[in-house]
Amino acid sequence: MAVKTWFSVLALAMVVVQLIGTGMAYERPPARKMYIVLDDDDQDPTHPEQVHISMVGADKMRITWVTKDETPPEVHYGTAQGQLGSSATGSTRSYKYAIYTSGTIHDVVIGPLNANTVYYYRCGSSGPEFSFKTPPSQFPIRIAVAGDFGQTEWTKSTLDHISKSNYDLLLLAGDLSYADFYQPLWDSFGRLVEPLASQRPWMTTTGNHDVEKIIVVHPEKFTSYNARWHMPFEESGSTSNLYYSFEVAGVHVVVLGSYTDFGLDSDQYRWLQADLGKVDRKRTPWLVVMLHAPWYNSNSAHQGEEESDGMRESMEEMLYKAQVDVVFAGHVHAYERFVSSLPPSSRITPISQSNHTNSIVSASHLLQDRVYQGKTDKCGPVYITIGDGGNREGLATKYIDPKPDISLFREASFGHGQLNVVDGNTMEWTWHRNDDNQSVAADSVTLKSLATEPGCN
Repeated sequence: MAVKTWFSVLALAMVVVQLIGTGMAYERPPARKMYIVLDDDDQDPTHPEQVHISMVGADKMRITWVTKDETPPEVHYGTAQGQLGSSATGSTRSYKYAIYTSGTIHDVVIGPLNANTVYYYRCGSSGPEFSFKTPPSQFPIRIAVAGDFGQTEWTKSTLDHISKSNYDLLLLAGDLSYADFYQPLWDSFGRLVEPLASQRPWMTTTGNHDVEKIIVVHPEKFTSYNARWHMPFEESGSTSNLYYSFEVAGVHVVVLGSYTDFGLDSDQYRWLQADLGKVDRKRTPWLVVMLHAPWYNSNSAHQGEEESDGMRESMEEMLYKAQVDVVFAGHVHAYERFVSSLPPSSRITPISQSNHTNSIVSASHLLQDRVYQGKTDKCGPVYITIGDGGNREGLATKYIDPKPDISLFREASFGHGQLNVVDGNTMEWTWHRNDDNQSVAADSVTLKSLATEPGCN
């Protein structure tokens, strides 16, 4: 099929997805132009591209890359540039999607590795030398958080801002490439994020744009995502790449799948029960959850969806009893924070622009803390929606009025978040908007671990 025909089919599919997914209930302003990183036809077919890394256990790293031709899945690495004395081998795979066949996807786990250390590595027997830094094993640790990236000029702006944040790892709350059936966009996305994703571990979950199921034509879900973004589900006792957990520097991170079964009799529910039951808050005083479809949302977009409301009904009590500190979500193309443990002296500055709906909040309200079952509760999580990474659909600018009391800050701007875990008791969260290509700190809050909160034990 010609490229032109591919794009015609893609355009039709996008229209159908939009009409079904939104019900035409709200309008999005146009996003910036697509930012596509094309294949280099003159490149050696064994040259590694789309290189990205992810954590595997406490001291290992998974290196993933793609080549046009089949080549041995081997990584050479070391702690000095040009001196790659260690090596590891792994596996390869490829997949088919309609008339598309992927390149050879390489998956190699290296280690054991030292914490907070720069490693140099080469994918295959030849090619460029990359480097990454392992996360620290103790506090402090800096975590970048984003969602709904896609591939637009806004995406590029967000990535540029993240690259300057000196982060240790990144959490990506679903909707990665926005390929939406057109598989070459997965390749473009891999090339786009490689400069960052090859240097720091990226830990991801799936969103609705990652499902890519087509009745009859391709009935399998998440084919592309699962082939390209292998997360450490096996190490956490999960049977699916769509949900897993990992620990890093005193933080236990649970990653859930909004678009796989989550009912009381589901494998994901039973796995979550078991995983939360193993958490040792003395070893990991912080408990963070990431998923795609938000459980709390005062934006007009994505109201009444089963992946949000049904999952919350099924799992909210479990997260509450486990004393989860923060829940990150994407899906809604805007930023929103639901209540927090701010000190009495804190204030939020009023914003005058039409898509900013915040106001000064009294200290008495701030002391009511977090959220559980739609109400303030000092022992519930803080819920943060961060689906503003740069997607092609634009921002979701319409909000429900009046603003719910539990919604402390909401704004329709592209950006990303930074989570600075200072120690076992203090965590600093900052959301940075990147309007006009400039990173601006628009919202910040200091959180205290629920593991040490009186009355929550």
